[in-house]
Amino acid sequence: MTVTVGVEEEFLLVDRRNRLAAAAPAVLAGSDDVAGELQPEMVSCQVESVTPVCEQSDELLECLRDQRARLRDGAASAGLRLLAAGSPPMSADPVRLSPGRRYRRIADHFRGLMSTAHVCGCHIHLGVPDSDTGVRVINHVRPWLPVLLAVSANSPFAEGADTGYASWRYLAMSRWPSGGPPPYVESAGQYEELVDEMARSGAIMDPGNLYWDMRLSPRHPTVEIRVCDVAATEREAALLAVLAQGLAATAFARIGDGVDAPRVPQEVLRADLWRAARDGLDGTCVDPVDRVLRPVPVVLARLLDEVRPHLDGGAKEFAEQAVPSLVAAGGGASRQRAAFERGGVGAVVELLTGSGNYPEAARGGRR
Repeated sequence: MTVTVGVEEEFLLVDRRNRLAAAAPAVLAGSDDVAGELQPEMVSCQVESVTPVCEQSDELLECLRDQRARLRDGAASAGLRLLAAGSPPMSADPVRLSPGRRYRRIADHFRGLMSTAHVCGCHIHLGVPDSDTGVRVINHVRPWLPVLLAVSANSPFAEGADTGYASWRYLAMSRWPSGGPPPYVESAGQYEELVDEMARSGAIMDPGNLYWDMRLSPRHPTVEIRVCDVAATEREAALLAVLAQGLAATAFARIGDGVDAPRVPQEVLRADLWRAARDGLDGTCVDPVDRVLRPVPVVLARLLDEVRPHLDGGAKEFAEQAVPSLVAAGGGASRQRAAFERGGVGAVVELLTGSGNYPEAARGGRR
């Protein structure tokens, strides 16, 4: 079956001196947006794009390219640039909130955690018929979340220094009380009970700031994968979405066949995610099929084998071309490190504010 998919991408705004720019309203005013696809985020140095619901990979890739181009144009009209990285590579001033009572309430409630609010993710929405099915899809997909994180890892720098992690964004988000992997749950009712208990303690204000790596969307009939860094390029973002779409379609097939989802303990999954955040695409991660530590490209190939029977022709062809291209180019984190070795933070910013084409293979830098 074809699972519908939509993608939300978060981006940073930087000025010509490579500083974060709290200018989202000006950038959005200068962007050509008539459908509400380009939006502000919690902090004013960020903007967000939201694709319409898509079925085909070429349709999704076209949407991602168009939205990034419109945001780049809006940024250029304000003398700024759009930067696609999971965390700002430069030193960052204290965050400035976007206007809105909800944002002020979140800041008052979560206090110092707001210092991590300018990290940027790629959120993938996958259509489900109802919440009970959505919970079962989450159960089947959750063991693969570390692989998606490793493939997407695109945030090695923070405050102008190498963190030693491929996805520092993931570590930052894990500090929030609802951050990290979703638990295995038996039903939508149990899921709702857990969310209610977390709200009772104050760990979340409402389902909208439940920050599990995969969750039932509080606003749409979808499950939402939130584990990924924002991708450096539109093509990488589309690949993440196609792999997620394939995992959801595989889950639907297994649910229909009465196959139970693996009951990976949440603590074990958290450990797998830590390893994926540390190493990224160019390191190793746990293979969810047999629990053996392997190079990420090997596990990525197994993921592609897993979902290939459930991808339509266009998505399968796209993934079969995009996976080896990405492995040859190196992960986003290693490409950033290679740029840093060439010219420091300025070279990283130049890389991340480019046209979105794949760079040449970059293997340099610390892993």
